[in-house]
Amino acid sequence: MGPFAHTMEWGTTTVYVVSFIIGIGFGAALEMAGFGDSRKLTGQFYLRDMTVLKVMFGAVVMAAVLLGLFSAFGWIDMSLVWINPTYLWPGIVGGLVMGVGFMIGGFCPGTSVVAASTLKVDGIVFLIGVGIGIFVFGLTLPQFEGFWLSSNYGHITLPEVFHVSKGVVLIAVVFVGLFSFMLAELSEAKFGEGMQGHELHILPRRPLSWAAVGLLIVAAGAAALKGEPTGEDLWLRIAPTAEKAIKDRTVYVHPLEVAEITRNTDLYTVVLDVRDEADFNLFHLRESRRVTQAQLDDPGFVKKLSSMPDNTVFFTVSWDETAATEAWKKLKARGLANVYIVEGGINNWHRIFPVPPCLGKPAKGKHEDETPYLTYFRAVGDCCNTAYPEVAYKQIPTDCYLEMTHDPHVHSAAGSKEPEGPDVKFKHKVKLKKKRAVTGGCG
Repeated sequence: MGPFAHTMEWGTTTVYVVSFIIGIGFGAALEMAGFGDSRKLTGQFYLRDMTVLKVMFGAVVMAAVLLGLFSAFGWIDMSLVWINPTYLWPGIVGGLVMGVGFMIGGFCPGTSVVAASTLKVDGIVFLIGVGIGIFVFGLTLPQFEGFWLSSNYGHITLPEVFHVSKGVVLIAVVFVGLFSFMLAELSEAKFGEGMQGHELHILPRRPLSWAAVGLLIVAAGAAALKGEPTGEDLWLRIAPTAEKAIKDRTVYVHPLEVAEITRNTDLYTVVLDVRDEADFNLFHLRESRRVTQAQLDDPGFVKKLSSMPDNTVFFTVSWDETAATEAWKKLKARGLANVYIVEGGINNWHRIFPVPPCLGKPAKGKHEDETPYLTYFRAVGDCCNTAYPEVAYKQIPTDCYLEMTHDPHVHSAAGSKEPEGPDVKFKHKVKLKKKRAVTGGCG
């Protein structure tokens, strides 16, 4: 429900009401499926009643197909769908413990709530045991916390593990689900109804079942063929609003504000420099990161940026604004929050925070877009104060190289003219917005 709450901009009250209705419906569906009966639940361990497997696999397959279709056609933003982090070995051990508890008690935590809500004594007792178990776990966690947090693979998914497209995984999930259904039917017929080998049917016998299987495969195939939306597709969805922000220049932030935010210890600043390596080495803002346009097209790279703290502000920068604006579009299209463009790029930064005369001088001739307006005497990277004015606005940046040498030739080349202080008149534009993140998971 989380993505719809964000995309439809539901208020808190609406979210609570919808969540309550969904919860009631989910509980009712489990009860009607027999998940409040411990005998039916444990029947799967004896291979005579596979209702649990069929219901759960049915939900998994249906959810996978619908999410694939919704994502492919742009009806849902998968970046807002919560993915539980993977702790491999703790997950395996926890699954075994839960499985043993399921076999002994006849319930899992969720189904015990269903049973308890209908006043079944065994469900109530099991639920009390769950509460005691949670309490004991909390008390003893420090004893095995190292193992509890081990083998953390983060929010990893099957396409990332096997290096295949999401469409391939989706089709594989559908066929695994269908195969599991087939085995479940055979198991129930053999161990539940006592049928002999010649009486067992591997394939569905009802036309409606064949129609459902065909529809499921077609839907999965359509989602796989359509594929995940490209960066261009995502941009087209937000273009009307985003283009207005560009036209109104509300996303172009004055260098003085960038410097101000960078010094603000309550905010975490990330400057993404999209110039090539040679230009980056000539001069770049301190602690900025050089990124390529290919990286910005990579959903995984943007996903890592999105996982940064809520108080992170991103700035894209190039020599002027063209390349930085293209980078901003790509990041904005993939839902990255709090991303802005350094107004005028590095060239404008030098006008506000001039470099010492020994480092460069204005280039001659007509300035071309996305080229430096200075002729640099040497590559300085971020070694001069101009790269990050840590001091007050009006203090003129200095060059430590000039201060350390008494070579008259160097000082003669630098000249005697001091750079002018920056114009402090600017309009604040950065407004920190909470990331559209969905948290959750099933406990």
